[in-house]
Amino acid sequence: MRRTRLIAAAALAGVAALGITACSSGGSGSGSSQSDSGKITGNITLQTWSLTPTYTDYLNGVISAFEKKHPGAKVKLLDQPGDGYSDKVLSQASTNSLPDVVNLPPDFALPLAQQGYLEDLSTHTDLDKTYVKSAVDAYHFNGVDGYYGFPWYLGTDLDYWNKKQLDGCGLDSSNPPKTTDELFAQAKTMHDNCPDTYLMSRMPGIGDFTVEGIKVLNKDGTKFVFDTKKAEALVDTYANAYKSGYMPPTVLNGDYLGNSTLFTQGKVAWTTGGSTSYNDFVKNNPSLKDNVAVTAALSVPPVYVQGLSVAKDSKHLATAIAFAEFLTDATNQNAFGHAANVFPSTLASANDPYYSKDDGTVSGKARVIGYAELKKSKVLQPYVVNSAMSDYFNQQLALAIKGQISSHEALSKAEDKMNQLLEQQQ
Repeated sequence: MRRTRLIAAAALAGVAALGITACSSGGSGSGSSQSDSGKITGNITLQTWSLTPTYTDYLNGVISAFEKKHPGAKVKLLDQPGDGYSDKVLSQASTNSLPDVVNLPPDFALPLAQQGYLEDLSTHTDLDKTYVKSAVDAYHFNGVDGYYGFPWYLGTDLDYWNKKQLDGCGLDSSNPPKTTDELFAQAKTMHDNCPDTYLMSRMPGIGDFTVEGIKVLNKDGTKFVFDTKKAEALVDTYANAYKSGYMPPTVLNGDYLGNSTLFTQGKVAWTTGGSTSYNDFVKNNPSLKDNVAVTAALSVPPVYVQGLSVAKDSKHLATAIAFAEFLTDATNQNAFGHAANVFPSTLASANDPYYSKDDGTVSGKARVIGYAELKKSKVLQPYVVNSAMSDYFNQQLALAIKGQISSHEALSKAEDKMNQLLEQQQ
């Protein structure tokens, strides 16, 4: 994100906790589909996750078009509040009332796929021919055969740079860093020329390991394996940068405001953000207008995914699959993307000028860059990483960056603790 929380908060900007599900009689997890004979007919339910009333008209329009195309099918639209949605879906599964079509981000889909509640969609269609590969792969979980979601809408991060600060401190705003190594090198240049101005303002997370080619989890998804020499070197680089004053001293404090807030306040020259972040920066600090450059994320961009899963025991499996594919086709995704300021997951959306042609604005450029970088994006943090794991990981790395323990000790302790927590999930 981070994952789901980040999707709602940052990657999808103004689309707070979007989601779609559907209710039926299924969800026993027994492993046997109770479908009809393959006809697209019967009643299914589409249950949204805090989408109405903002997108009621859009959803009703898609439903009407689907029902017109398939006269024997009916889709009922419901809505769930944003809070507690994960618990709601788990409750539906445990009571054999899992929706036919469920809007699930991958981390919500993971436990349901592990327990056999979701249909393997790769047995029905070639997902890679329709959707962005990284989004397809997000629903293919370590240790679980199959693919358990049609990708729907996506988010990613871009990099935003304060042009005045870069140009005034010995750097070139038309050529900002493209890799982590370049980021550290330019952070030093900025510090040397402007000791009170910072380029960097964050410590590394688990996703940074993935960006640098450090394996985080084994192939089966049963063990964390990031305690390596390469990981130590990365943490040591951050520690040296922190010690040298390339980052604000508050970056490791409990009251740290975050790089986006510091960027908006004009206190740091770089932040990450979604494709609509520029408008927020300018709204909160008008002096940033025409003073922000946008580029693709460093090295490997992240992908944040929302998708539609299908209950394995849906009584109208063919209808549920057909509707999920219909809602996620290029035409319907493009329309939703325009309305909600999110990225469609379909490869065909590249033909829409809205995502492929820069309109001359910073936001337009961000949208085109963001959609293009999805082609090489990755899920940077494994979905098995929960908040307790992240908190412990961050605590240990903070100690290493402060110089209170070695990077080896920090990584070893973090890996051991996270593996203990992972075992408790299995």
